[in-house]
Amino acid sequence: MRVSLKNIIVPSIPLAVFLVGTCFVVWMSAYVGARYSTFATQNTSIADSLQSIFLPNSLLSNLACIAFTLLNAFLVAQINNRFTIVRTRTFLPILIFLILMGCWNQTHASIDANLGLTFFILALFNFFSMSRDRKASEQAFMGSFLISLISLFINPFILIIPVCWIGFMIFQCFSLRTFLASVFGTLSPWILYLTFVYLQHPESDYSQLFNLKINVDLSLTTFTLSEIIYSAAIGLIMIISIAGLYSITNSDAINTRNKLNFLLFLLISLIVISFIFRNQFISFLPVIALVYSMLISHPLTLKQNNFYGILFLIFCLFNLAFVISKYFIF
Repeated sequence: MRVSLKNIIVPSIPLAVFLVGTCFVVWMSAYVGARYSTFATQNTSIADSLQSIFLPNSLLSNLACIAFTLLNAFLVAQINNRFTIVRTRTFLPILIFLILMGCWNQTHASIDANLGLTFFILALFNFFSMSRDRKASEQAFMGSFLISLISLFINPFILIIPVCWIGFMIFQCFSLRTFLASVFGTLSPWILYLTFVYLQHPESDYSQLFNLKINVDLSLTTFTLSEIIYSAAIGLIMIISIAGLYSITNSDAINTRNKLNFLLFLLISLIVISFIFRNQFISFLPVIALVYSMLISHPLTLKQNNFYGILFLIFCLFNLAFVISKYFIF
């Protein structure tokens, strides 16, 4: 069987619209089929305000999350084009991201997680532009500021900041100047927020404004059989893709290799953090989908052979099977 991804890597406009529309149909099938999902309880006033406006599992929340997902897909294309994560034109990062977001119906009720992903991508724009510039204090400040904004309504996101500091080292831009700029960028949103809270409610209990509830739960009993099989499958696909990625990175520029190394380290860190804060696992899913789509797209685009064509087909089939399995209890 010969499987070629050429028409999907650089699709025509009608085919691109069809693929995006298919992802939209998959997304809305969860709402139309009453396949509702639970959502992460953030215990923050900002998240409560968002959830009071965009009621979870409502049509409005689904449409709002779809709008953010399309915006984020556009930003994925822009970050790939600007920083050449994949050194050729490709539609795969967008498509894989939309497939994952459409199939992971847990994200459909999380307006805060989708909004957080938008801020995170904007932060990546700043961090990626710091390559080999030890004086890039402005980018370090703004990137950390944006991630800290996310932590106002998803507190565990603050732990991504130290991961980014290691990223500074990978990008060869770590210095006292960029480190201090990142620290100040991290503190600034919280200082402004606490000042606003104090002016509005001087008697507030500030200890409740930042709450990291660690809940390490690695028991497989918390997952359904279909979730375990699906997670193992896409995990195996990622491992195979990473092997293919590093087999061709010698042809990439050093800056591109550094970004790919950081994305892999970021993916591992996100998975670890999401399991440490098991109650907030859903909040990290959009960012995991983003990093996963960018990494897996690299070998699928550049190694256009039958093996990787079949691998992409298997990826799509497992996602389709996962969506169908949601209608059954097993």
